Order: sequence, then structure tokens, then C-alpha cells
Amino acid sequence: MSAFSVCLWSIVPYDESAAGRAVHGPEGRELTRCPCSGGGWQPLPAATARRHVLLRALTLLRELRVNAFLTPIPASLDFTGQLVVITGVGGEGQVGEALARGFAQRGASLALVDLHAQSDERTATLQSLGAPHVSAHTGNLADAGDAQRVAAEVLWAHREHHLDRVNAVVCVAGGFGMTGAIDESDPEAWAKQFSINLETAFATTRAFLPSVRAARGSFVYFGSVAATAGGSPKGMAAYAAAKSGVLSLMRTVALDEKAHGVRANAVAPTAIRTATNVADMGDRTDYVERESVADVVAFLASPLARNVSGQVLVLA
Repeated sequence: MSAFSVCLWSIVPYDESAAGRAVHGPEGRELTRCPCSGGGWQPLPAATARRHVLLRALTLLRELRVNAFLTPIPASLDFTGQLVVITGVGGEGQVGEALARGFAQRGASLALVDLHAQSDERTATLQSLGAPHVSAHTGNLADAGDAQRVAAEVLWAHREHHLDRVNAVVCVAGGFGMTGAIDESDPEAWAKQFSINLETAFATTRAFLPSVRAARGSFVYFGSVAATAGGSPKGMAAYAAAKSGVLSLMRTVALDEKAHGVRANAVAPTAIRTATNVADMGDRTDYVERESVADVVAFLASPLARNVSGQVLVLA
């Protein structure tokens, strides 16, 4: 029987009680005294040698921690010292709430923007989770002038710790609405979808772009799977068209702002498990969990995605 001549015993300590120890004969062939070879000093059978070499190699990888399976990526991303703006943060049980909690746990300072006022209790909760500074702002982001006012308020509120820099803007503000068949669609309902989804994203981008440039930061937009290839816009043409516009805006920002170090990406989820969706569609729908969305958005806003821009990540 042939013997395997490669030996790694000198590289990785091996458990002698389990498989003996290796020595080499005059011809350099590996000899062993182990249960596999019958207990005497003899050439190591090839199959056994390969198994032993594999065990030794795995031990070495474990000790050096170079095996990806043995070195998991840390669960959290550190946003300490960074300012994150979240628009359309919404109420309890909405996706914006999960985003805010996720960034707070990762040490980010937060500016929460919504059409409706945020409670002091929410601000206190986010600070208790790890956000050093939290500010809340109200405004109609579909109005470009109001968006400029909100941006100025955010920078003023965080001027002491972040000067005029915003590291990430997450454009969640928007809304869903069915508009039915094209020939039966209400023009006002059509216009509303563009206002709350596309115009808010445009006005927010325009207002915060200088401060994101200053930080060489990023934008993360919310599209929809209905606006992607293979998605179905049936019955929701206005919503899908508006979200298509958001994705086009994202790609434009990614191209135009690359020279300034600014990145732009989007997530395109199917139905997210929010309080509103569960109330409307029940609990048996195949939802994307809010925390999963928060994890992906945090990745896109982080330095780990420093070479990712102009991309749409479908969440399903």
C-alpha cells in the first residue's frame, strides 16, 4: 500500500493520545504509531495520511483564525461619531422605528424627520439604546422649501458634535396606495403617489446633499420590488412609477456625486412586517422583517459598503 509522504506535524500540534505521533523513516516516508495503522511504526496509508493532514490543516486555520467559517463577521457595525438622518420615521411598529433603533444600538447620533411630531419617550428610548444625541424634526418633505428648513434645523441641532456634516441620509418617507387600472385611476391619487414618494426623495436629497458631501457620506433610498425587473405593478401603477423614479434618482446621485465621495444605494423590499401592513394584510403574508431591513440599510450606510454605489438590493 502506498504511503503519503507529506507531514505537517511540525506545524500543528496534534493530540498524541488520539492518533499517535509522526516520525520519518530513512527514506523520508512518514511513519506512525496510531490506531489507524495497527499500533506499530509503519508507513502511513495514503487515505489515513490525507485525513490526518486535513485535520492538521484545519487546526492551523483555527489557530490562525483565517477560516471564514471560524471567524464570523461581527454582528454590529460601529457608527460612533456619525450623524444619521432618517426621514419618514413613522410611528410605533413601522420600519422607521426599527431603523432608528438599529442605528442607535450601533452608536450613531440621530436626526428623526417626520410629518408628525415625535414623542420625547422615543427620543429617550433611543438614547438609552446607545445614541448619544437624538433630535426630532417635523416638516413636509414634499415641499422643497420646507425640506431646506428641516435640513438647516438638523445641522443646527447637531452643530456642536458634527459641524455641517451628515454621514448618512435614509429616505424612508413615502407611502403606498393602489390606483387600479390606468383608465380608472384617479389623477389626484396618481399625483399623491409621486408627491409622497418621489418628490420627498428629491427634496430631501437636494436639501442634505451639501452636508453629505462634507462628510463623504451616503444616501439610502427605499424603492419597491414592484419597480424592479420581474416585479408586478398590477393595480399600483402610480406607486410603482414613483418608486421607479426614486431608483432613477438614486442612480443619478451615485453617478453625479462619485467625484465628491458620496455613495447612493437603494433597498427594494417586498411587504415589510409593519403594524400597518399586518393590520391591512394579516399575519400570514410572507413579510420581510423590519430588523432585516435595518441590518441591510446599516451595511449600505457603513464603510463596509465603500465600493457599493448605484445598486438596488431586493429584500424578499
